[in-house]
Amino acid sequence: MNSSKEIKIALVAVLGLLILYIGMNFLKGASLFSSDDVYYVKFDDVTGLSEASPIYADGFKVGTVKAIAYDFDHQGNIKVSIGLNNELRVPKGSSAEIVSDMLGNVKVNLLLANNPRERIMPGQMIDGAVSGGAMAKAADLIPQFEQMLPKLDSIMTSLNLLLADPAIANSLHNIEAVTGHLTTTTTQVNQLLGQLNGKVPGLLQKTDGVLTNAQTLTTNLAKVDVEGTMAKVDATVANVEQLTRELNSNEGSLGKLMRDPGLYNRMNQTVNDADSLLIDLRMRPKRYVHFSLF
Repeated sequence: MNSSKEIKIALVAVLGLLILYIGMNFLKGASLFSSDDVYYVKFDDVTGLSEASPIYADGFKVGTVKAIAYDFDHQGNIKVSIGLNNELRVPKGSSAEIVSDMLGNVKVNLLLANNPRERIMPGQMIDGAVSGGAMAKAADLIPQFEQMLPKLDSIMTSLNLLLADPAIANSLHNIEAVTGHLTTTTTQVNQLLGQLNGKVPGLLQKTDGVLTNAQTLTTNLAKVDVEGTMAKVDATVANVEQLTRELNSNEGSLGKLMRDPGLYNRMNQTVNDADSLLIDLRMRPKRYVHFSLF
């Protein structure tokens, strides 16, 4: 009776250990009943890599790390057993690299070669390497930052000297004053625009009147007989030209009157005689007029 209880307890303990083992492997991502093909990868450094670490090909999970063994006979060689999906064909020339992200998660990327004829068979070795990922890229940038630090220090020194210059403070004060003036000017312009807005209707009415007058003037001008008027002007100009020619010629009374000095002298003498006669008539009227009452 006691032996049967001990057997049951032993069976329960073994079953519990088996379930614990299966659960731990499940949490690690390993499968006890998987049919994965086993390959081997040789690395110089496997920092961060552990059993059950995922293996990806083109971003898709294709397997896990089975075991990690250090080759004590050849220092620096670490042999990693990986299990890959048996449907995956690994072309010859493919390689694997260990990649770690910013959070410290480590995985293996399988870089498949473009070789459709030859393949790596299960149990054979795949070349491995370590890729620093984002951290390695950041480390590569450190020398560039170190080269930039003296320049940044010089720039900061120059900037401090520039900010310490009193002229900067004066300039800022002037900018503040200019800003105040601009604010005042803007206020005045707004007031002016408000006044103009109030006067715009009257201005529009006056403008309408001016336009109406201009339209009336244009209509009247359109009614004027321009051709007839120009013909009359041409005739008048022709008459003036003819009169000018007659005055400039020696023919005709006006021409002779203007160009004959003798005639001018005689007329001048006649005017003088008439003037003397009128003076004598005014001075001695009795000589010329006789009155008789009887």
